[in-house]
Amino acid sequence: MRTFVRILMGLVVLGGVALLAFIAIPVQRSGPVQALPADWRPEPGQGEYAMRIADCAACHTAPDGRQFAGGREINSPVGIIVSPNITPDDETGIGTWSLEDFRAALYDGVKPDGTHLYPAMPYENYRKLTEEDVRALYHYFMDEVEPIRNAIKPSDLPFPFDQRWGLRAWKWVALQDDPGFRPSTDDPVLARGEYLVEGPGHCNACHGPRDLVMAQDALDVTQDAFLSGGEIDGWTAPALRGPNSAIGDWSAEDIGMILATGRNAHAAINGEMQLVVRDSTQFMTEEDLYAISSLLVSLNGGPDPAERPKNDTETEALIASADPGMPLGARLYIDNCNACHFADGLGADEVFPELAGNALVTADSPTGLISMILAGSELPSTPIRPYALRMPGFADRLTDAEVAALATFVRQGWTNTAGPVAESAVSDLRGETKTEVE
Repeated sequence: MRTFVRILMGLVVLGGVALLAFIAIPVQRSGPVQALPADWRPEPGQGEYAMRIADCAACHTAPDGRQFAGGREINSPVGIIVSPNITPDDETGIGTWSLEDFRAALYDGVKPDGTHLYPAMPYENYRKLTEEDVRALYHYFMDEVEPIRNAIKPSDLPFPFDQRWGLRAWKWVALQDDPGFRPSTDDPVLARGEYLVEGPGHCNACHGPRDLVMAQDALDVTQDAFLSGGEIDGWTAPALRGPNSAIGDWSAEDIGMILATGRNAHAAINGEMQLVVRDSTQFMTEEDLYAISSLLVSLNGGPDPAERPKNDTETEALIASADPGMPLGARLYIDNCNACHFADGLGADEVFPELAGNALVTADSPTGLISMILAGSELPSTPIRPYALRMPGFADRLTDAEVAALATFVRQGWTNTAGPVAESAVSDLRGETKTEVE
C-alpha cells in the first residue's frame, strides 16, 4: 500500500512539474520564411496595401472608435473577445514591439511577454504571409499609423477559456503546418488568388467549418472543407465551393463586382462581409480581384452560368392576386418586401438582391435571414458604386411569429425549397437585438 501511495504521489509531483514546464517554458517563435536584406523597406503605399488585403481595420476599430485603436467586441463561441490597440503607442499599443515580436503575433499568436492571443486573431491564416508582407505591415503600423493612447479592457471569458496558457495545447492541434505559403498550382494568377484567399484575406476563418476544438477544419484549397460554409455572429457565411456553393453559377466578373462594391446582379453582402468590403476588398487592385475571382470560379468547376429562376411561379401569381385569404407570410411579404424585391423575387440588379435562389435565404441555418429581417443591412459606399443602400430592420415592427412566417415564406417561395423557420429561433436572435415589439 505504501509503495502504491509513493508511486501515486510521485506521479502527481511529476504531473505538476510537467504542467509548470508547459506553462512557464517560453514558446519558440517562428522566424522569417524568406530572407530579405536587413535594410529592406517597402515601396510607398506597399504597407497600407498589405494592411488592406489583411483586413486589419475591421476587427481593430471599434464602432465610432479611432482606426486601429482596438476595443471592438468580437462574439466568439466561447464569449466576447475584445480586440487590442495596434497603433504604435508605447503604453497601450504595439509601439515597443520589434519586428520579431510582430511576426510572432502574426505567425504564432503570441505577444512579446509570451501571452497567447485568442484565435479571433486569424494567425492560422496569417502564417501564410510572405516576409515582404510581414515587414510591409510592420513598417506601416510603426511609421505611418498615428499612436493612440487607448487602454483596452481585457476579454472577460468564463473558465476555462480565460486560461490563456491552455491555448498552447490548442495550437499543437491547430497550427500543424510550418509558416509559409505553398501554392497548389503553377498558374501565377491562380497562385496569387490562393495566397490572398488562404493567407491575408483569411476567408476560411468565416466561410469554413470548425472542428471539435474550434480550429479551422481546413486551411488550403486542396481540402474539400475549405470555404465550404460557416456561421459568424448570427450571420450565415455561405459556402463558396461544393454542391451548396452560393456562387456556383457566378462569373469572375460577378465575383469581382461583389468584392469591389458589395453588390452584383445576383446578391448583396450582409453581416460581417460589410466590414470586409468597407475596409478591405474595395481597395484591392483589379489584378488581385481578378486573381481571387478566377480562383473561386475554378473551385466551382469553371464558369457555367445558370439561368435565372423563371418568374412564372405560383408564388408570383399568389402575390399578384392580392387575395385577402392568402397566408400570413405572403401578406407580410407584400407589406414589407414586395416594393423592393418584387413579386418574382428577383429584385433589381446591383440594387435589391434576388431572393429566389439566394444563398442566405436558402441556407441550412436560417440565422442569417432572421438577422437580416430583424436588424436590416447596409451596403458600403465604394468608388465604383458610391451610393450606400440601406435595408431597414423590422425588429420593432414584426413579432417573432410574424418574422418566422415571413422567413418561412421566402425560404419556400418561387424556386426555393428550404425548411421552415420556428418562432423560437427568432426569439433567440431577437434577444441579441434588444428590440421588442410593443
